[in-house]
Order: sequence, then structure tokens, then C-alpha cells
Amino acid sequence: MSQEHFKGKYEVELKFRVRDKDAFYRVLNSMNHQVMVDENQETDWYFDTPEHSLKQQGKTVSIREMEPSGIKLWIVKGPEFDRCEATNITDSSNARSMLENMGYQIRMITRKVRSIYFVGAFHITFDQLANIGQFAEFAIMTDDESALDNYRRELEALAAQFGLTEHDREHQSYLTMWSELDEKTSISSDRSIHP
Repeated sequence: MSQEHFKGKYEVELKFRVRDKDAFYRVLNSMNHQVMVDENQETDWYFDTPEHSLKQQGKTVSIREMEPSGIKLWIVKGPEFDRCEATNITDSSNARSMLENMGYQIRMITRKVRSIYFVGAFHITFDQLANIGQFAEFAIMTDDESALDNYRRELEALAAQFGLTEHDREHQSYLTMWSELDEKTSISSDRSIHP
């Protein structure tokens, strides 16, 4: 599978709440697509300063592990809505240690089940979040800032093929959803969410 899908400093991403998983997969399976990963367990460690300065700037820094694919990433998002950069790493434990050594603290640990598919130039991510729901993200990464609006229209058209409309759009980040769930349920002292 081509890693070209994940190159670029901008990411146009449209997220939709999926109410019928079977209907979603019927449409996907009717399309020409490639599978990058299927039902991987994904863990994200989100970091911030003790003063939450990254959150105040609209940024997130996370280390991600995906199993059984073995993919490990260092991800920085923000401050612009479409700004997202990720790089492959080989030792996620050491990367987390380096961030803590620099004074960052783990803000939250999250887990989800993720599948990633390629449809033409786009990637579609299907996520299952325990106690929150199922979501499909339609996305593309690019270095061309001038192409963002056009890509957004193309992604809306692709999502429409799945019967997903503006009514199904989810504008909150997963981190926000987990934070709200954590506040409501006080799940655990280490603020981790387990599927």
C-alpha cells in the first residue's frame, strides 16, 4: 500500500457518524478499493505541557501504535484546522519517554478499532470507539494549500455515495469526545479509555 496517501502538511478530513456499519461496507465493497489495515487496535498517547499550552494553541501532539500492523507514528495537528503532520517512528516507547523528558505530560490515552481503505487518491478510515460510536473519515493529505477547498468538495461527493450527508457530520475531534466521556464517567485515574 502506498504511503503517498499520508504525505503532506495539510489534511482535508470529513468525519461522519455511521449508524449502519453493514450498509457502509456494502457501498465500500461495491467500489474499487484497497485495504491498508483491517480492524487494527489503535492506541494514542496525547501529550501537553502541565499548563496545557498546546491545547490553548489549538494543537495536539500524539504518539500512535497500531496492532497487528506494527505501524507507529508521531502526529502533530493544528493550529490551523487542516494542519496535520505525521512521521513514522520505530520505537514509540522511546518517543514517549523523550516527550516526557522534554517536560510534556500524558494528557490522555485512547484506544479504538480502526480500518483504513484507499479509494483513488483518498483514504477512508472506519473507526469504532467504545461507548461513543462508529465513524467514517474521508480524507486526503497534501502540501498544496490552494487545493483544500476542491478536495473538500470531492470528499463530500464521495461521502454522499455512502448516503452520508451534512446531517451525519461530526465536527468534534475524538480527543474532545473522549474528554467529554471521561468527564461524565470518570473512567479511570490514568484517564485512559478502554474499548
